[in-house]
Amino acid sequence: MTDFTFACTGVRADPYAAGPTLVFRLRITATGADPGEAARVHALSLRCQIRIEPARRGYGTGEAAALHDLFGERARWGTTLQPLQFAQVSVMVPSFTGETETDVVVPCTYDMDIASGRYLSALEDGEAPLLMLFSGTAFTGAGGFRVEPVPWDREAPFRMPAEVWREMVEQHFPGCGWLRLPRDTMADLLAYRSRHALASWEATVRALLDEAAAAQPSAGDPAWSGAVLPRSVERTAP
Repeated sequence: MTDFTFACTGVRADPYAAGPTLVFRLRITATGADPGEAARVHALSLRCQIRIEPARRGYGTGEAAALHDLFGERARWGTTLQPLQFAQVSVMVPSFTGETETDVVVPCTYDMDIASGRYLSALEDGEAPLLMLFSGTAFTGAGGFRVEPVPWDREAPFRMPAEVWREMVEQHFPGCGWLRLPRDTMADLLAYRSRHALASWEATVRALLDEAAAAQPSAGDPAWSGAVLPRSVERTAP
């Protein structure tokens, strides 16, 4: 039975991909029944699941605020910092003996509705703790040909620099964020933009934010004097 071990040695953003893409460098070692014996692998059909292990690092005040929607208050993080699914990809590894390295290409999303994207975007510095889980089928044999499974317990931890994620996003969305909206909401925004002859979507959203800010009563606004005050600040008549 061939024994497989895996180690992630690095990651980079693919500058030539059509969409946001990370490329992980994976080292694979195959040993035979005898200790130290290099095993012959004709081909390796590999499945790789990557998940984020948020409990394996600390977070600053700004990061904690950005992660509030995902994990709640810090006081609850002992139970809410659960693993997040990041990606699941397949890799076909060509023939090798003993050890080889290959690229694991992972298409990514910048959709803030996806938990992994929100988590990675919230990191200000440091590293994202990842865990790569492996399974698959190996075609092995020095003098013949046999089929073996890759055990389900094969895994490799990796700490991905947050800077690599920001570099990847900046390549495809320079200086911008990305937001997905329902069609009816987009239709309403387009109608608002057309009515006000706004030149861009940025100007449209900014105009809506300015309207919302102007609608808030200020301390000198007559509407403020009629507001119901909390009991802690109500004044008692003499």
